[in-house]
Amino acid sequence: MSNKIAVVTGGTAGLGRAIVRELAERGWDVAILARGEDGLDGAAADVRSTGRRALPISVDVADNDAVEAAAERIELELGEIDLWVNDAMVGVFGEFLTTDPGDFERATHVNYFGFVNGTRAALKRMVPRDRGHVIQIGSALAHRGIPLQAAYCASKHAITGFTESVTTELIHNKSHVKISQVDMPAMNTIQFNWVKSQLPDHPQPVPTIFQPETCARAVADVAERPRRRSWIGEPTVMTVLGNRFVASFLDVYLAKTGYSGQQAPEKSEPMLPTNLYEPVAGDHGSRGIFSDKAKESSPQIWYTQHRTVTYAAAIGAAAAGLTALVAGVKARK
Repeated sequence: MSNKIAVVTGGTAGLGRAIVRELAERGWDVAILARGEDGLDGAAADVRSTGRRALPISVDVADNDAVEAAAERIELELGEIDLWVNDAMVGVFGEFLTTDPGDFERATHVNYFGFVNGTRAALKRMVPRDRGHVIQIGSALAHRGIPLQAAYCASKHAITGFTESVTTELIHNKSHVKISQVDMPAMNTIQFNWVKSQLPDHPQPVPTIFQPETCARAVADVAERPRRRSWIGEPTVMTVLGNRFVASFLDVYLAKTGYSGQQAPEKSEPMLPTNLYEPVAGDHGSRGIFSDKAKESSPQIWYTQHRTVTYAAAIGAAAAGLTALVAGVKARK
């Protein structure tokens, strides 16, 4: 069997780094696209420690030509790309009117157009071969905007619409290429140490918080068993459904709680330099400073990862119930 080749953008830190490790442990060769050389070296070492091949490439995903050149190099050095995971992101925390327009545009270029550029590079190669899989790392915030993160929320909403549009085109053309969106809950990642922030206290993910490795396993599961949409964690499910049915209530609730909920005054660790325009030196790994608050799993995540077992149990219970009902009817005759 030929090697499985995966590409992960933003693969040097946070969730992306955890995805790189998880895919390598499951037998994938991995190309890592990111800007920072130190993180690229660390992520590549993670892959090679599992016995798989790694190809680290320094690239800014907001640059379409650079992404295209990286894809060309990957196919020359590793082989045909089977899986492309779009994950790269940067952050800007603060109210919309006080956010510098250039910062807002930069965040949009990375968080939205970075996904567009990665999807284009992947599909240009996958569609002619009529095989392959693109995974978009989405968010609960792809369905519900919150205060202080207008650029991020807008980009994630845009990714959802973009992915739905491309999906319909693939279906229309009877393509066997798969495209998935995996929407994430809040995670304990380094993002909250190098986000560009106007907040008076240390930024934090909105609880409930999960460890990135937990979410990376969900992504790898989708890579192995493609699904168009996956919601990871109870908070994501509640956010998506809540916005569908009680959006006006959430407007008021988030206006009251969204400011304090995204700050951790008890955290005194100094912030890293922002990575908005330039990478931060060093290899920062997958986890941030909120391990004391982060969960390793949840019933909803277990269900997401064990749908086959759950469905089989439900079918078995239904069959047993039907058998008992029939036996009861016969006994009364």
